Amino acid sequence: MVWTPAEAEQAGTRARQATAATGAKPAAFKPKFFTAHEYATVTVLVDLIIPRDERSGSATDAGVPRFMDFMMIDDPRRQTAMRGGLALIDRLCEQRFGTRFVACMDAERRQILDAIAFPNTAPKSLRQAVAFFTSFRDLTASGFWTTKMGIKDLQYQGNTFVAEWNGCPDEAVRKLGVAD
Repeated sequence: MVWTPAEAEQAGTRARQATAATGAKPAAFKPKFFTAHEYATVTVLVDLIIPRDERSGSATDAGVPRFMDFMMIDDPRRQTAMRGGLALIDRLCEQRFGTRFVACMDAERRQILDAIAFPNTAPKSLRQAVAFFTSFRDLTASGFWTTKMGIKDLQYQGNTFVAEWNGCPDEAVRKLGVAD
């Protein structure tokens, strides 16, 4: 059975509630795809992409690393690119700083990400790292903003009954530069 991220989250919530009701402590999560080092790298990387702020928790707080592990198992076509990309991030850090990404100082991590986060300004020698990071960032965002925490962070107000729809407000139409 293949679950959507929302269904997976609901199943996880039900499992946590059942565990809490028995008083037992939930077992630590063990990734099915990622190695322990890869999972640690993913955890650090997603929190640099979506850190905890005054409005919501971080990507890890929302369960994004677990989501990514699930996505890798569910979509084998992405597995090689994910493993290769994480290894590439480590290699870049080892070349520049003599250690893997997770062992780098925060400023060093950010230096690596600044070099690969902006496709239009990144050197051609980092083309593969840029492609990996762009895909990884997209997957991080998908994982985060499809959770309850992410939806709350967006202040999403959809899926509510509207008694009367009077069309798009004039201010929004003007801002978008469109006319009826």
